[in-house]
Order: sequence, then C-alpha cells, then structure tokens
Amino acid sequence: MYLFEHCLDSETGVMPEESILRGHLDEAGFQHQEIEKAFAWLEALANAREHEFDDRFEANRSIRIYAAQEQVRLDRECRGFMQFLEQTGVLDPVNRELVIDRAMALESDEIDLPQLKWVILMVLFNQPGQEAALAWMEDLLFDGMSAHLH
Repeated sequence: MYLFEHCLDSETGVMPEESILRGHLDEAGFQHQEIEKAFAWLEALANAREHEFDDRFEANRSIRIYAAQEQVRLDRECRGFMQFLEQTGVLDPVNRELVIDRAMALESDEIDLPQLKWVILMVLFNQPGQEAALAWMEDLLFDGMSAHLH
C-alpha cells in the first residue's frame, strides 16, 4: 500500500524500477524483511496473473463459495463489496480470484474493507485492459467516495 500511495506516478501510472523502490522503502524505515515480503507479494501477483488464473471461468456463470478460512479473514462486508464490484462489472471472476488470493497472502488475521480496497486496486493495476475499473477504484480510494450496497 505504501508503494502505491508514495511511489506511483499519478500522471503516468508508472512505478519506478525495483532498485529505486527498494531504496525508497529502505529510506522510509522499512526493514529488509518487510521489503522482501512486499516484493514477494507483488511477484506472486504477477505470476498468478500469468499462470494460475486462466480462462477457467465463464463470465456471469460462476458463483463463489468462500472456504471457512476465507470467511474468517474476509468478513461479510469485504465479501459483499467484492460481490458488488462483480455485479457492477469492476471485477470479473478471474480478477476476483486474484483479489482473494492476494488478500489471503497478507499477514493479518482479518482483512478490513480499506485493506481489501487496496488489494483490489493493486490487482487491477497489474491487469492489462482494466483501465476503467482501475479508475473507478482509484476514485473510490483517493476521493473518499463510498459505494453503497442496497
């Protein structure tokens, strides 16, 4: 999250090279182990996009049943928000699975909605052709908009 808040060029949407990012994180006071975990998380996101989540899902034909450990870490509000994003076309089933995968990889017992929104933003940022969905999520995060579930 820190990388997206402090290192992403808001005009171009480009991140600096990894060596520059590592130096920035080090200067900001992050420990070496934390920096390594952050880059491992981002690398796993890139690898999952390329390999794990292919065309297994047909659009609008899948229903997600959450495993017990997912239900514990992603509360009802988080799951409802993801469903809302799917229904509005911001997330497709493949991106939903990437979001769940990356959220579950975080080192916290529970993921709250603000954390989940950042994970969604990072997943969409790393997906080609998701510019409209990414813009919607950026507005939601940075402009303080709130999505209402009815």
